[in-house]
Amino acid sequence: MSYYFVIVGHKDNPLFELEYNTKPDQKKDDHGHLSQFIAHAALDLVDEKIWTTNNMFLKVVDRFNDFMVSAFVTSGKTRFMMVHDVKNEDAIKSFFQEVYELFIKQSMNPFYKQNTIIKSAHFEKKCQSLAKKHLGGSRA
Repeated sequence: MSYYFVIVGHKDNPLFELEYNTKPDQKKDDHGHLSQFIAHAALDLVDEKIWTTNNMFLKVVDRFNDFMVSAFVTSGKTRFMMVHDVKNEDAIKSFFQEVYELFIKQSMNPFYKQNTIIKSAHFEKKCQSLAKKHLGGSRA
């Protein structure tokens, strides 16, 4: 199972990206650019769905072949998106909620400029451990 997680800012710019595979022996193929393309293509659908619900977790908003795109929108309209190949809504929702708490802490950091790329090694390490906790397996 593979997951591609991205945090998208207000100007549709990626702030943070994480690729995660639950099987460490899984051969890493060229899904990176495909996942980026799928997530970018789903941005308009996320923006449309924001207006139809009050929930932050939007569930599956788009599908492309075997891939699904789940989304979460923060109160500041920053979008968390996950491209995945297995339906696992509860785990993805829990992952999004914990990353949201982490994102809020990052946003409150006086050395972080809002809507810019997150370069914190601590943030990346915590996201990886949250992915392992909620999505299972180990990082590839």
